[in-house]
Amino acid sequence: AGEVAGVNDTTSIVAIFLQFAFGVSAGFCVVTSSRVGARDQAGVRRSLTTQIVLSAALTVLLTALALVLLNPLLAWINVTPDSPEIYRAAFTYCAIIFGGTGAQLFYNFICSFLRSLGDSVTPLLFLLFSTVLNIGLDLLFIITFRWGVATVTAQLVSTLACFAYAFAKYPELRLHREDWRITHWDLRRHIVQGIPLGLQFSVLSVGIIVMQGCVVKFDMLDGAMVSSAAQNGFGAANKVNTLMMTPLNALGAAMTSFTAQNLGAGRTDRVRKGTLQALIIMVVIAAIVV
Repeated sequence: AGEVAGVNDTTSIVAIFLQFAFGVSAGFCVVTSSRVGARDQAGVRRSLTTQIVLSAALTVLLTALALVLLNPLLAWINVTPDSPEIYRAAFTYCAIIFGGTGAQLFYNFICSFLRSLGDSVTPLLFLLFSTVLNIGLDLLFIITFRWGVATVTAQLVSTLACFAYAFAKYPELRLHREDWRITHWDLRRHIVQGIPLGLQFSVLSVGIIVMQGCVVKFDMLDGAMVSSAAQNGFGAANKVNTLMMTPLNALGAAMTSFTAQNLGAGRTDRVRKGTLQALIIMVVIAAIVV
């Protein structure tokens, strides 16, 4: 129970960085989608190389930042070495996930890129593949090798497979030397689109961390951890909430690409029509969830 609580406690901490990576990738692909709508193949390839460079830089930055801030963030939610079982589980889990930030970021990047090309089915199929692979590797690593979870390994395999598929399926994405001549303007317009959306996706996790710190106190007595019931309950509730919000997040990501594509093509009429349809879908989803 203590180890489960430790992993549950880290949900919001992990989400700060992974949700930022997801939002940044979606924002970057606004540029790609607009080039797709304008039928600018050279612009699409330039967007691809720009995102590769920016994603590599963000991988280094986010990984270093996450690992440096790990102990302070755990202390913020009252998970300290004074409760060794919970702390060890939380620290180990976060360190593994943060060590694989690059796999997560590049996976989000290539899936968002495919969606910007109008292909939303392939990312779904690779997500299903990643999920099944993750379960299989978890069973292999935990039961046979006793190495622990294999989430990062499954994500890395899926990322490489998704990139291989993208270049095989879309020959126009195969890069040329001139595509790597990235300008200051290329970097700027991707960053302007990506960073605000990344912050938008991750900021909610900060509020959850504050709440998490209060919840942990319910399991403490005189500064010592005596239970894990509140932490496990809060962790389970967070996972249910995440599951319920996933369709709305997916709808928002889809509309981002849809809108950018049509703006690039000069089809503002389709933007208005698509926005109205998305609002209707959102209301229906919200009604079902509630």
